[in-house]
Amino acid sequence: MKNVLIRLIAVAMLFSPALAQALTGLPDFRSLVKQNHKAVVNISARQSADADSDFPDQRLDELRRDQEGRGAPRSPFEGNGLGSGFIISNDGYILTNNHVVEGADDVIVRMHDRRELRASIIGTDPRSDVAVIKVDAADLPTVVIGNSDLLEVGEWVLAIGSPFGFDFSVTAGIVSATGRALPNESYVPFIQTDVAINPGNSGGPLFNLNGEVIGINSQIYSRTGSFMGLSFAIPIELAIDVADQLKSVGKVSRGWLGVHIQEVTMVLAESFGMETAHGAVVSSILPDSPASRSTLKVGDVITHFDGRKVEKSSSLPPLVGRVPVNSNARLRVVRDGEQIELTVNIGELPGQAELAQAAGAEPRYQPNPLQIDVEALDAATRSQLGIDKGGVMVNRVIADGPADVAGIEPGDVVLMVDNKPVDSPRDFASVVSKLESNKSIAVLVQRDSGPVFLALQLE
Repeated sequence: MKNVLIRLIAVAMLFSPALAQALTGLPDFRSLVKQNHKAVVNISARQSADADSDFPDQRLDELRRDQEGRGAPRSPFEGNGLGSGFIISNDGYILTNNHVVEGADDVIVRMHDRRELRASIIGTDPRSDVAVIKVDAADLPTVVIGNSDLLEVGEWVLAIGSPFGFDFSVTAGIVSATGRALPNESYVPFIQTDVAINPGNSGGPLFNLNGEVIGINSQIYSRTGSFMGLSFAIPIELAIDVADQLKSVGKVSRGWLGVHIQEVTMVLAESFGMETAHGAVVSSILPDSPASRSTLKVGDVITHFDGRKVEKSSSLPPLVGRVPVNSNARLRVVRDGEQIELTVNIGELPGQAELAQAAGAEPRYQPNPLQIDVEALDAATRSQLGIDKGGVMVNRVIADGPADVAGIEPGDVVLMVDNKPVDSPRDFASVVSKLESNKSIAVLVQRDSGPVFLALQLE
């Protein structure tokens, strides 16, 4: 029976490709491409690039992202950067990536009929890597916008773009993951696919089988600068929201909570009294932030945000970013083993400079645990570390004890033990004396590099 089926498919491939696809269960992309390729454009951006760059031959590598999340190097000379885009309105508005047109002196859009039109940059948003440009034309073909929130892993998707300058090339694959967080890209829950994407595809559309755009092809994971099986697209919901703000007010506002968070490991979950590891644990709260004006506390584990479960710590920033500024958000947190509900009035995410300044005022984070001697914290150390109150200084670590195994060193400051604040050596001794053996506890410590929660296994 199997051999008969193979022969039927072979015959069908010779005489009827559509029948062959029906027999194999593979999708037929032909009608999708015919309906949508006219709305996909090639973008050439002439720009003066960074004079300090050492990479004069990599103008086409605008898609490149290495494993550490850094952007591709730019050419120090004027030249043509190639990318893709797609028309979202018949009067000439086009979506593409910010890095395709960033710093451009001149943007030329090449249409499917070979017309070349000069485009103006309406607005760009480096944080989401989305840009809106416009050409002076009418009655243009447009794409249909879909719903990326409905995407499922394993679903077929198709990209149309201009890799390496080859106009209107088509590649297909499946959705590998959704809500993917990348380094330095906190506010974009990327769609990961195995669709072949290369320099020049950047800014082009990603379609579902219904012919709807569900993403903008933006990045690849690569050690070489070319496709290695991992591609990332910006969800279309986020991109359209950004585009609408750029068109209406010229800039993008995002929600902001004002906390430092970290992942909840299984050991940390146990110390917080949780049965499963999920959510984002608050390791510090920035001063003069929305969180600082709420009842949220350091040590709270945020498990739900506005009714949506927070699976990983990386899931939280995109959820917060999409909340309208000055609106209330409902949070469910785990505190002292209990679930509580609280409300935070979401603020506006500051600019990069303001955010860096705020982060500098409040420490970042690193590791720490127990079996240690401590002493009171002096005023100079408080000032140096930015600690307003509480905390004890570690002056000795017992060899091979839990603290030593975890890497605690003299000079570290213990702020909380088992979710209980430590204000003095007496507090520390009192809290430690009540700890149960053979138990995992969470300890919040601070070093010059900042605060961090650590799970300490007591003997």
